[in-house]
Amino acid sequence: MFTDSHCHLAGHEFAADLKEVVARAHAAEVKQALVILAAGDHEEAEQAERLASLWPDVRFAAGVHPHQANDFAGKVADIPRLLAHAFDGNPRLRAVGEIGLDYHYDFSPRDVQVEVFKVQVAFARERGLPIVVHTREATADTFEILRAAGAVRGVFHCFTGDVAMARNALAIGFHLSFAGIVTFPKAPDLRAIASWVPDDRFLVETDSPYLAPAPFRGERNEPARVVRVAEVIGEARGATADEIGEQTTKTFRALFAP
Repeated sequence: MFTDSHCHLAGHEFAADLKEVVARAHAAEVKQALVILAAGDHEEAEQAERLASLWPDVRFAAGVHPHQANDFAGKVADIPRLLAHAFDGNPRLRAVGEIGLDYHYDFSPRDVQVEVFKVQVAFARERGLPIVVHTREATADTFEILRAAGAVRGVFHCFTGDVAMARNALAIGFHLSFAGIVTFPKAPDLRAIASWVPDDRFLVETDSPYLAPAPFRGERNEPARVVRVAEVIGEARGATADEIGEQTTKTFRALFAP
């Protein structure tokens, strides 16, 4: 049994063959998935409804990604109402995300990203919800916001940080989720981190349609390929893919209460 803890199946990339993608996930024994939604995106919301009918065990997260933070410049106060509307209307929503900071692309001004991130962390804390964190080249500010918030839990999705970042994330109670990057030949340091993270503090994901694992790089990714991520982490930890799948599914359920 496997769980894809982060994917984007509500995106347009899967509109034409969603049923087949779900069938392949089931054939690979991927029983559950957390699908990320852009808060307020009506097209994704419609596809999420279709997905839920095809895959009843799927669960969702919703939030404002840092790339879209500038859409709320000067109106950050609107975000809690937007999130409340989403969560009150969809009982399958389990987390706020993905949210965070991205100083690599800087598609939104950094000060706006910070404001948008803070208000969503506060919403999650008030609701007792976990968060799904996206952070890129913004480690110091990300940790500063999370530490200041206090009493918030969640996961650093698609973790690619160093040992210090991993230990800091674990120290504040967060989980690490490993995606297809952990399978890349040039990622031995990431595999080393995956080898020692406590059993109950890591997850596996695809980030579909992105980051297909080796040997599928360059292809559209999908949840069935989370098994490959589990295989590689299993090799690093001296475990089978099935053992990694069972453990991460247990961890997923504990964190997201699906």
